[in-house]
Amino acid sequence: MSSIDLTSLVSRAERVLAQLEAWLPPAPPDIDWSAQAFRWRKKGARGWLDAVQNVSHIHSDDLQHIDRQKDIIDRNTRHFIEKKPANNVLMTGARGTGKSSLVKAMLAAYADRGLRLIEVDKSDMGDLGDIVDIVSKRPERFIIFCDDLSFEEGEPGYKALKSVLDGSISASGDNVLIYATSNRRHLMPEYMSENLDAKHQTDGEIHPGETVEEKISLSERFGLWLSFYPFKQDDYLDIVYYWLKEHGCSQADIDASRIEALQWALERGSRSGRVARQFARDWAARHV
Repeated sequence: MSSIDLTSLVSRAERVLAQLEAWLPPAPPDIDWSAQAFRWRKKGARGWLDAVQNVSHIHSDDLQHIDRQKDIIDRNTRHFIEKKPANNVLMTGARGTGKSSLVKAMLAAYADRGLRLIEVDKSDMGDLGDIVDIVSKRPERFIIFCDDLSFEEGEPGYKALKSVLDGSISASGDNVLIYATSNRRHLMPEYMSENLDAKHQTDGEIHPGETVEEKISLSERFGLWLSFYPFKQDDYLDIVYYWLKEHGCSQADIDASRIEALQWALERGSRSGRVARQFARDWAARHV
């Protein structure tokens, strides 16, 4: 082969490689381990831990009327960072009652003691095994957090989560816990027809069918279940008044906010902590 032919062949090969590189996703960036929180990012088949530059902090004292839930999750998280036995946590119940805020409060309380947070979208739950492998050798303690978690029939993330929680031949490592929030206690849709599969025993006991058992088995793998309930009217107003005070409102303005605060909740169909804080922002902006 002549040198001219070889040069032409190399040139064409370089052009082909350049076109291939344009289609391939870029290599994931180096992980900034100095960050307190991360998000799991995906591009094509590649995933990486992306450091969160501005962490949304909320403190435990900011969360009102969920004292029992705060005490339990704080104790569990404290045991975790102290390298004592600790449980994965599933928080279920009414929207806007502080489930995800409670997880952020744990980061604010224990980040200086080595706690780190990794937020994972429901659609990326199939990558849990990869995430566990990435952090397994790190000295920090990691909470993998999935907000508003639920699964439909046949979603691949269901089995990945089930394996990481319990039952996989590969252990999840002692520096990882999973904290999840959901509006569904069993994380999957439940249908009336599934009750028809229940079996009646001779002693009168009723045993659920295999479909129901499968759905229950996932949530049972969380060692702690925390339930959150809608706030009573007085509790809702207490939260409103707390945030108004935090925003610098005078006592006279706080006292005058009651009727509008109740109307605000009525229009939104919810007396939740989220609604209370949203009202407080609006009222404070108009009166401070």
